[in-house]
Amino acid sequence: QVQLVESGGGLVQAGGSLRLSCAISGRTFNSYVMGWFRQAPGKEREFVAAITRSGGSTSYADSVKGRCTISRDNAKRTVYLQMNSLKPEDTAVYYCAASSGYGFIQLDNTYNYWGQGTQVTVSS
Repeated sequence: QVQLVESGGGLVQAGGSLRLSCAISGRTFNSYVMGWFRQAPGKEREFVAAITRSGGSTSYADSVKGRCTISRDNAKRTVYLQMNSLKPEDTAVYYCAASSGYGFIQLDNTYNYWGQGTQVTVSS
């Protein structure tokens, strides 16, 4: 059974940084495309970033481009999201997701496994 466990969320002041981590169990880690999504109160879940199986290609939402970096360590079976210059509008529950299939990596229906989420709160 595949399980994803996020960590690293918390409360930070605007302009600060956080690094989210997501550890995955189950099949070989490098068989998954990995993504991060977020959901703010009253809003739909939205794409944040994704990374291909090899780590050779990444994709970012325009709202975080230049401020966030997604990376993966296949040996540690972990994907990371480094977030810098955080803004109050980044406040949300952040979800890690894994896809064993193929599709547009910016779409949440591409992913078949999800973590429980970790809260990120950015104060002004």
